[in-house]
Amino acid sequence: MPDLPGLEADAAARHLAVLGLVPGGTDPDMPPGTLTLVLLGPAPGFWPAVSAEPEFADDLPDPLDRWSRRVIGRWACDLGAKAVFPFGGPPYRPFLRWAVGSGQAWPSPVGPLVHDRHGLMVSYRGALALKDALPRPATGPRPCETCAKPCLTACPVAAMGAHAYDVPACKAHLRTDAGRDCREGGCLVRRACPLGPAAGRDPAQSAFHMSSFLASP
Repeated sequence: MPDLPGLEADAAARHLAVLGLVPGGTDPDMPPGTLTLVLLGPAPGFWPAVSAEPEFADDLPDPLDRWSRRVIGRWACDLGAKAVFPFGGPPYRPFLRWAVGSGQAWPSPVGPLVHDRHGLMVSYRGALALKDALPRPATGPRPCETCAKPCLTACPVAAMGAHAYDVPACKAHLRTDAGRDCREGGCLVRRACPLGPAAGRDPAQSAFHMSSFLASP
């Protein structure tokens, strides 16, 4: 039976981090027989390692998603588990709901989830659906409760704040010279979170995601 320390070590060997455990048993969106869902996301040092993998050299679409399917999928097979992913829909798996259900992520003052270790830089590459019941780690205080909340005023065009996210305004800014810092280094709102540096997010990874965001409808 897998345990959390072993899963964390196996995740680190794949440049991933365990970002939460979600109890299963009654969730219809999890594969049948799931008793624990293990949420996985990038660990510090993720991008230099993963961007050197074959999926990034074959000029085919969606290299990061294909890497995630290969690596997490093979790991799941080794464990006798199922791999599930936040992409590949519709329909899409409810990763945001699962993240909140882990007790390690919450809606932030600006809307996107904030993780207790990775802050607003949290992202999920997939999950392992285990047929074993693992205890969920104790959760600490929500980080935003004692934070000065610099995220609320970090957006230079006020596209993201206490109000609803203005996607057209965000994309318009990113396409300008003034938006170069966000475009190449990552969203200033996410970078303003004091917990963000713990995620070890490489600016090149943020630039990759920003490019994908700008190309989306």
